[in-house]
Amino acid sequence: MKVLTAAEMKEVDRLTTERCQVPSLTLMENAGKSVAEFIRERFPHLERRRIVVLCGKGNNGGDGFVVARHLLAMGAKSVVIPFAGAGDAQGDAAVNRKRWRDVAGELRPVLNSAEWQAAKSILASADIVVDALLGTGVRGPVEGLLREVIDDVNGLAPNPKGRAAVVAVDIPSGLPADTGLLEGPVVAADYTVTFTAPKIGMLLGSASKAVGRLVVREIGSPRELLEEMGNGQTRWVEPGELEAFAGPRQPEGHKGDYGHALIVAGSVGKSGAAVLASWAALRVGAGLVTCATPAPVLPIVASHTPEIMTEPLAATETGGISLRAIENNYFDALAKGKRVVAIGPGLGAHADTQHFVRTVVARRPLPVVLDADGLNAFVGRAHELKDSRGMLAITPHPGEMAHLLSCAAADVQARRLDVARKAAADWNAYVILKGHHTVIASPDGAVYVNSTGNPGMGTGGTGDVLTGMLAGLTAQYGAEAWPKLLAFGVYLHGLAGDIAYAESGQAPLVASDLIHAIPRAYQCFFGEFDRG
Repeated sequence: MKVLTAAEMKEVDRLTTERCQVPSLTLMENAGKSVAEFIRERFPHLERRRIVVLCGKGNNGGDGFVVARHLLAMGAKSVVIPFAGAGDAQGDAAVNRKRWRDVAGELRPVLNSAEWQAAKSILASADIVVDALLGTGVRGPVEGLLREVIDDVNGLAPNPKGRAAVVAVDIPSGLPADTGLLEGPVVAADYTVTFTAPKIGMLLGSASKAVGRLVVREIGSPRELLEEMGNGQTRWVEPGELEAFAGPRQPEGHKGDYGHALIVAGSVGKSGAAVLASWAALRVGAGLVTCATPAPVLPIVASHTPEIMTEPLAATETGGISLRAIENNYFDALAKGKRVVAIGPGLGAHADTQHFVRTVVARRPLPVVLDADGLNAFVGRAHELKDSRGMLAITPHPGEMAHLLSCAAADVQARRLDVARKAAADWNAYVILKGHHTVIASPDGAVYVNSTGNPGMGTGGTGDVLTGMLAGLTAQYGAEAWPKLLAFGVYLHGLAGDIAYAESGQAPLVASDLIHAIPRAYQCFFGEFDRG
């Protein structure tokens, strides 16, 4: 779906009421109810949980009153702290303030610092804090009482049951919806439940630190309005965006129909990278996978996964790929009949190996997915990545991108979308900038942003799994399906990581857990369309 600015989102809401005859009060009811339902789904046994809802005076606060009312009906112990008097709320917000008062009794507004000091002790015992202080209309840094409140929410110390989870309604309070610049205090949410579509500021710069896990809920606006009103080229990856990949295979299909991926990976001491990438390519459904790896490494790769075919490459004295691997057209012969080549995982940094990588990428006989040590071969010579055919996809993490661009990783992180978009245009390549909210940028300026995945995936080998998955999917569908196919691979990779995390937790998660979870990730994806 398209990512919107605050003004575009406001216009979508207006047209939903005007054209579709959905009253704004109904939109607010649907919004608050969707947050309450998310909390019930994410935090079971609501009756045992103490929930504090912080409500501002505007429509975001009105959403908060709806959240509290539905949570109360679900059996939760909801406490509302309003930061405005009854006369300050207007329109739909005033209506929902009254509805809350009718079911829960008297409200005690907090209007100054002294009153907040007297009231804030209630946060210490909260299991969940719902942030409904400020919405998408924030301009400039938050000051005064609400600044104090935001600082106190962010400074919550763990209670005996652990630190309270913070759920932001629509957008973390204080976060500018269009820029994401953290100019002042911003609520650091664990989860943000936004409505209809993500707002562009949630995906820019360091905003992800405030947004936490992003959840998008529909509240009544038709998808057509998003396409009509959204003027940007940034889209958020969600199942509806990827339905083309949810079709069943034909009964007469065979391995030759699903493509042959060539994985060039591994070196002595890094054979696991070759195994992970090749195994992942098979798991996503490639018909055939061949792993070309230095001869000393081949027995290890071949013995791990019997379904993987292997080819030996001439090795350097340190066990990496030698430049001799391209002599007598040996590598060109390997590439024949393949649909994609993925190159980089675990190759090492030997000068001969890097020369080999640059030669293969320059020839580009096939669509290329370039990762890890394959990217390091272009440090100081990134201009050589430029591809006149648009058949190159690179998958750097922020550090690798910084090395390619001769800048600091912090500079890359501060401008993730812009950096990825410019690099894609400069190199005429597809750039997959990994990390929280992975960015998939196309040479034509279009960008996808993915939000699946979790911090547990910050462990060795998960990038190798992604490389293999992208190669396996490209073998099946062809590079003609880029960039949406790349976005699908990134989405599925993160979803597999989320499934693995649910079973193992974040710290124990290892890369092979993702591969084991790929079948269930597919099941979840197909389930979005009621397909098995």
